[in-house]
Amino acid sequence: MDMETSWRFLRSVCLLSFVLGSFSVYQTLCLVDAQEDAIVTLQVDASNVTRRPIPETLFGIFFEEINHAGAGGLWAELVSNRGFEAGGQIIPSNIWPWSIIGDESSIYVVTDHSSCFERNKIALRMEVLCDSNSCPLGGVGVYNPGYWGMNIEEGKKYKVVLYVRSTGDIDVSVSFTSSNGSVTLASENIIALASDLLNWTKKEMLLEANGTDNGARLQFTTTKKGSIWFDQVSAMPMDTYKGHGFRNDLFQMMVDLKPRFIRFPGGCFVEGDWLGNAFRWKETVGAWEERPGHYGDVWKYWTDDGLGHFEFFQLAEDLGASPIWVFNNGISHNDQVETKNVMPFVQEAIDGIEFARGDSNSTWGSVRAAMGHPEPFELKYVAVGNEDCFKSYYRGNYLEFYNAIKKAYPDIKIISNCDASSKLLDHPADYFDYHIYTLARDLFSKSHDFDNTPRNGPKAFVSEYAVNKADAKNGNLLAALGEAAFLLGLEKNSDIVEMVSYAPLFVNTNDRRWIPDAIVFNSSHLYGTPSYWVQHFFTESSGATLLNSTLKGNTSSVEASAISFQTNGKDYIQIKAVNFGEQSVNLKVAVTGLMAKFYGSKKKVLTSASVMDENSFSNPNMIVPQESLLEMTEQEDLMFVLPPHSFSSFDLLTESENVIKMPISDSYKKTSTM
Repeated sequence: MDMETSWRFLRSVCLLSFVLGSFSVYQTLCLVDAQEDAIVTLQVDASNVTRRPIPETLFGIFFEEINHAGAGGLWAELVSNRGFEAGGQIIPSNIWPWSIIGDESSIYVVTDHSSCFERNKIALRMEVLCDSNSCPLGGVGVYNPGYWGMNIEEGKKYKVVLYVRSTGDIDVSVSFTSSNGSVTLASENIIALASDLLNWTKKEMLLEANGTDNGARLQFTTTKKGSIWFDQVSAMPMDTYKGHGFRNDLFQMMVDLKPRFIRFPGGCFVEGDWLGNAFRWKETVGAWEERPGHYGDVWKYWTDDGLGHFEFFQLAEDLGASPIWVFNNGISHNDQVETKNVMPFVQEAIDGIEFARGDSNSTWGSVRAAMGHPEPFELKYVAVGNEDCFKSYYRGNYLEFYNAIKKAYPDIKIISNCDASSKLLDHPADYFDYHIYTLARDLFSKSHDFDNTPRNGPKAFVSEYAVNKADAKNGNLLAALGEAAFLLGLEKNSDIVEMVSYAPLFVNTNDRRWIPDAIVFNSSHLYGTPSYWVQHFFTESSGATLLNSTLKGNTSSVEASAISFQTNGKDYIQIKAVNFGEQSVNLKVAVTGLMAKFYGSKKKVLTSASVMDENSFSNPNMIVPQESLLEMTEQEDLMFVLPPHSFSSFDLLTESENVIKMPISDSYKKTSTM
């Protein structure tokens, strides 16, 4: 091929490439234009005729003792197995996680039944075999690492309480140290004569840390030969919320959701795998030293029950949330009490209500008063069991509870385990409990499940919902979007759905019994999963006003709602919308029935580069709501862009004039530029 022919060929190739390339660009531009022209319309009727109030109680939280949510979590007690009861009543017993400092030639440790507390008789006996001349440097003893390390912070104070007795004089160092004991963070000595310790003696001390270690431990060491007994050892930070024992950072995460109720203490924790291991409230009240604790055989760990019946009601009060107490109805996962024998459980429930609501002179109200709360708690809701409707004795047992409670406390609302979302119940109830764990797309599609629920039966309490781990993994954006759409559907059906809560709320990253969860933590750090942040979009919903709204267009991947609310004396309309799809969506909002000027206030968007993205300790804010000012200009319509795989809210400050007879499109409209 000569030079001229080669040049002609090259020019032809270049021209063809240009044409094909231009065509490709043209196709792309046409596709983009087509996508941008696709509009989903949300028609909102803001007139007084169709608007209705949203229940004050709609959004709340559910706390279950699962994943060490309480023991080693919200309940700030640093010592695990503080009464040495976790190993059981047969001695010698396992003292885990307590460990021995020293070898068998210098120390011998064993449990016995010598405790002064009748309901928890196990105590720890420490035989020190060495003395100041033969003990290793630093002495011998025992230590407790808490729940995967204690978070000890420089400058903070910690109250340590323990019970001790001895047959001889003692000199015991009580210290917070680093995980291997090499660095002392705080220390104080107990020096006492044998004559002062013949009987069990309570010792208290306030330790101030001179260093920080989030994997620290509490240890007792000595170089003095002899026998020493220890029991009921507690170490609590002095900066818990109001001194009530709640870990501040975890408590604040709950507060920020503005919960209107809190359901407690479970869940399966209430039932137990076997009734012998079910949560029994009477074992969890009174002085903490007297509480026997119990093994939660569903979630496979011991709890000292420092977070007990009283503390749960105190938690609700501190949160400003209505307590919803779930009690055992004589049924566990594997055994159940026949209805003819269930009355002791019924009486236990009646007594538990009296503990919360009775005056300070009543039998159980006086116990509450002695614990520091003479005024009654405001208990309005109780749930009879958890997920027990299919059990053979549930309905019979339920009716015994229902009749007894209504007779004694006719104003209390009673929640049945049986689902009435598609058909009416065959027994009386004020609420029915509804649980759902499923895939993200399925939960998205269930946003309309309550559209056809009978309105003449009990109200719905959706007390447990979440996308399950098959889609959610440890808690990702995909799960959050499915849940957001479901919540929008519940918000629009809030004439029948009166309470909603996610589950589970907490997980200690060292004990992931159930995933995903809303809040992940360890001894010193925490973060919210995208599912947690979705709930922030609904903090204004409880007690707001629902505006009737209808989506039109290709809505297969879009769900939206509209509410109005007041704050600081100003009126707002809030539009919330989920885009479950891979492409941006233009959302046109057409408001009728209200003469108003709309002013941009703020917008929030929850999204990420991938739906599989998750938050983590190393990147806790990877997926959090991005809040910004909502800028608006006078254009023809209210138009918002919903990014791919996103949940968005738009708060519109409204300046209402009058209810009008013509659509707002004929009077005054504005457009948002995103």
